[in-house]
Parts: sequence; structure tokens; C-alpha cells
Amino acid sequence: MSRQLRVAVIGAGPAGIYAADILTKSEGVDARVDILDRDPTPFGLIRYGVAPDHPRIKEIVKALKRVLSNPDIRFFGNVNYGSDLKLDHLQQFYDAVIFATGARADRDLDIPGIDLKGSFGAADFVYWYDGHPDAPREWPFEPHAESVAVLGVGNVGLDVARMLAKTADEQLVTEIPQNVYEGLKANAAKDIHVFARRGPAQVKFTPMELRELSHSPNVDVIVHPEGFELDEGSMDSIRASKSVKLVVDVLQNYLAKEPKGADHRIHIHFCQNPVEVLGEDGRVVGLRTEVTELDGTGNARGTGEFKDWPVQAVYRAVGYRSDNLAGIPFDNNTATVPNDGGRVIDIDGEPLPGAYVTGWIKRGPVGLIGHTKSDAAETIRLLLEDVDRLRPPASPDREDVDAYLAGRGIEFTTWEGWEKLDEHEIALGEAAGRARIKVVPRDEMVQISRS
Repeated sequence: MSRQLRVAVIGAGPAGIYAADILTKSEGVDARVDILDRDPTPFGLIRYGVAPDHPRIKEIVKALKRVLSNPDIRFFGNVNYGSDLKLDHLQQFYDAVIFATGARADRDLDIPGIDLKGSFGAADFVYWYDGHPDAPREWPFEPHAESVAVLGVGNVGLDVARMLAKTADEQLVTEIPQNVYEGLKANAAKDIHVFARRGPAQVKFTPMELRELSHSPNVDVIVHPEGFELDEGSMDSIRASKSVKLVVDVLQNYLAKEPKGADHRIHIHFCQNPVEVLGEDGRVVGLRTEVTELDGTGNARGTGEFKDWPVQAVYRAVGYRSDNLAGIPFDNNTATVPNDGGRVIDIDGEPLPGAYVTGWIKRGPVGLIGHTKSDAAETIRLLLEDVDRLRPPASPDREDVDAYLAGRGIEFTTWEGWEKLDEHEIALGEAAGRARIKVVPRDEMVQISRS
């Protein structure tokens, strides 16, 4: 007879959902999984971290919905780990806990002037335009900020550049809520300058993201030739990776293409290392970069030559950072939970019984969704190896969890509640001739879900 296993997953993004799916399909165990998330909705960064004009990427939601429809998997939204419950609470109900909380905060960029008014973290901007319930309803666009700098050449940097470059009316075909549409209409940006510290073969965005920059008739993509040289290390990267080759090919096409005279322009600059945000009266008035050069290995070194760029806003897209989690170790340097393949490691170097991690909280904010699935498989394999050593919970019945949350006064949402909210948002969209319009306020989402 297979072992019955009760597992909690903290985080309802792809990492957590994949872990639940793999576990419930594993042979030799009869697993029941509860996924808990602080958002009232599932899907994590797929809902709140992907630009709204990316419907193809959001197709992944269809696969995640199939997983969450499994009766062996339950969803509890609007439950905040660390304040509503902690590890010792969860251990009353579950054999094991998997943390899949991802990375939501902006990584710091320690350069002078980064805290000036008009300097923003990309994650904050993304949560605003994606309608996250905890984001401000308004974005502080400067009325005269026609030139904007984006620091970082990952997919998030391109999303930010594209959202700043496209008109508000172009976004009306997406699911953006009304407050985001009104906010984007106040955006004065005409020239968005994206800065890369190294060369074209070292950028982190994908070919699809790069090609999509030119899909708007209102945007010219201008790749500047300075720093476009390819050293031997770059050529090695191109030869070793089809994706890198495709990115460089697309960049070369942009480089050779004449601008069509669009009202908005995205400029891509290579070998420019941001060293200072320039200010006046407490506001951003420029960006200073140091010109770099490739050293033959694909890495860059400073040349001692500096350049000032007149910009009125700066968005740093230099990566995400995970939050510290109550009751388990945390490495502030890597912003991850110390682990061995997914087993959480305590401060004495020993595994913390029944505690596991997967996704970005495990390995840092790198890799695409495909990496997340293989990452979850590794964690689940280790959990299954540990099954006989896991301490059985004192209250293993599913109803005990519902009663505990209700007793704490937590207005949790469920998968059935998400389906109600999903239908409501689609209906809002249909009334406006759109596929969906997101509901933003947390209390409204909870009310609809629990109705």
C-alpha cells in the first residue's frame, strides 16, 4: 500500500505548481498537496510579472490550470506565510513543506543617485502595470520625462522599455485595468535608452522578446554600433548557443535597419556601465556611464572614459531578490535559502527536517520556466527519498487546515473562488470588447472569490 503524504507548498507560481504536479503523479505515495499564496490568485509571476502584451507567454496558464484542477491539489490564496502562519504551524498539518516563494523585490544597485526622485525599480513598475493588489494605483510619471534610461538587458528590462515606449491605446487590447491605462496616458517618454554593461552576445533576453520590440508601428528600435564588437569569447558563445546566435542576428538586423520615423524610440547601447544617476534638486536629470570594452573572454573592463546621458527617469532592471522567510535560514548574499539540491540546510549544516525549496528561492532568479520544472523534479526526488524519515503531522485531515485558517479569521480564497474571479474578469473584458480586465483591489478580489 502506498504511503499517504500531506505536503504544503508555499507559493502558487509555476515553481510551486510544478512541484505539486510532480509529487501527486509520483509512484509509491498517495500525496495530497495544499498550495498557499499571499496573493488571492494563483500563478505568481505569470499573472503579476509578465507584461500584459505577452499573451503567448501567458499560454502557460492553461497548463497550470489543468494541474490545479486536480482534486489532490488544493489552493489557498490570501494567506501570508510569516504573519498568518509559520513553519511550526504548518508542521501540525503536513509531513513536509516546500517553499516556492520566488523572488519579487528589486535587487539593489549600489551607485550614487540611485535613490533620487525619478529612479525606480523595475519590479515595482511591473507590479503596477500588471495590477498587483499591493502596488500603488498611480505611477509617478514625470510630465517632462521624455528621455528614460533602463539599466539591464534581461527580459524584464525589455518589458519595461516596451511598456514605456508603446502608447496607452495600444495596451487596450490587453488585460490592463483602467487605472493602468489612465496612468500610461500620462507617460511622456519618447526615447527609451537600454544600457548593457557588456556586448551583444552577453545580453540575457530571449530572441522572441527582442523581436517583439519592433511589433509596434509607433516604435523604432535603434541599436547603436558603439560596443557592438564581438570578441573571441562572444564568438564562442554564439557557436555554443543557438539562442545567443539568434539574439545577435536580430540585433544585427536592427543595427542595419533605417528608422521609420516613429514617434517613440527604443535605443540599445552596449558596453556602457552605469556608475551614477545624476540629480538636481533631488530629481533625476541624467545618467553617467563608463565606457567598457570586451577583454577577449566575453567579460568587460572599464576604459576610464565616461559619458553623461540626459534622461529624466531611470528604471533599474538588474534582477530580482527573494524575501527572507520566517523560521528558516536565509543567505542574504545570494538572497536564497541554503539548501542541498532542495533540502533546506540549517545553520549547523544539517538538513532541516521536512523543509524543502524549489524555484528562485532555491537557486536565485535565473533561468526560464523550463528550468523551473526540472528544478521541481529534483526537489521532489529528494523529498520522496526522505519519506520514511518525515514526522507525521498531528492533524493530518484536510478539514483541519480549513478550520485553522477560519479560526484565525483569515479570509482565504480557493481554486473554486479563483474560477469565479476568472469568470468575472473575462466578463468585464467582454463588455469592453477585450479578452479580460483585471480586478485590482485585494478586498474586491477576495469578495468575488468568496461570494
